[in-house]
Amino acid sequence: MDTIILGGGCFWCLDAVYSNVRGVLDVVCGYSGGSVENPTYEAVCSGTTGHAEVIKIEFDSKLINIKEILEIFWGIHDPTTLNRQGSDKGTQYRSIVLYSDEEQKRIVNESMLEAQRYWEEKIVTEIKQLDKFFAAEEYHQDYFLHNPEMAYCQIIINPKLAHFKKEFKKYLK
Repeated sequence: MDTIILGGGCFWCLDAVYSNVRGVLDVVCGYSGGSVENPTYEAVCSGTTGHAEVIKIEFDSKLINIKEILEIFWGIHDPTTLNRQGSDKGTQYRSIVLYSDEEQKRIVNESMLEAQRYWEEKIVTEIKQLDKFFAAEEYHQDYFLHNPEMAYCQIIINPKLAHFKKEFKKYLK
């Protein structure tokens, strides 16, 4: 089992997508990239902790490799907007990849260079070594699965999930 930490806006969106990816064993919403120990959702949303909303993806590399995980990542959010995804604004919504070792860093950087050809604007995704990952509060886990009728899920997550299912159907469970 391998892991990678990704942030591309609201973690509920990424969780909904990656929970449908073949070979993904677990997705945990959380916080990383900041300087405060054990941050809460409220603290992260204040923009004072330095943390981003992220997901920790555990995957079976025999079924899906990290390059494929990253291919999906570059295609399901806008990595060219700084500290924003759609109407979600703030440093907690920044595009970020947190790698665990030098090999993962190399793959992430190569993947970003490859993805750049699909974007007119420069990719501004932060790439840094993982220090700590903090799991988010329980009510954030599998949010879309438990709250599909909520307005945010209908307006924001459903279109993102539909885009994923159309553009990346080869990766569907």
